[in-house]
Amino acid sequence: MEAVFSALGEPGRLRIVELLRLGPHAVGDIVERLGMRQPQVSKHLKVLAQAGLVKVQPRARHRIYHLDADAFEQMREWVDSFEELWAARLDSLGRYLEELDEEERDQ
Repeated sequence: MEAVFSALGEPGRLRIVELLRLGPHAVGDIVERLGMRQPQVSKHLKVLAQAGLVKVQPRARHRIYHLDADAFEQMREWVDSFEELWAARLDSLGRYLEELDEEERDQ
C-alpha cells in the first residue's frame, strides 16, 4: 500500500491517473493532453505500473495505458477498514457528550 500512496503523492502521476480515469490512453496522447514531456510521462507511467496502478497493452507501435481496477479496489477496502474504527470512536464521543449534558442538567 505504501508504494501506491507514494506513487499517487506526486502531482504529475496523479494527473496521469486522473486522465486515465476517462479511459485508456497512449503515451503520446498523455503527453499532448497534459502538456508534459514524453520522458517525464514515461518515467511516471513506469512508477505507476510498478505500484500496480496501471497496466500497459502494446498495440502496434503504441503502448496503451489503463488503470488497474484491482489496485483501486484494494485501496477502497483499506480505507473502508477504518470505518469501524471511526464509528466506534464517534459512538464513544457521543456517549461522553451525553454524560456531560446530563451532568450539566443535574447541577
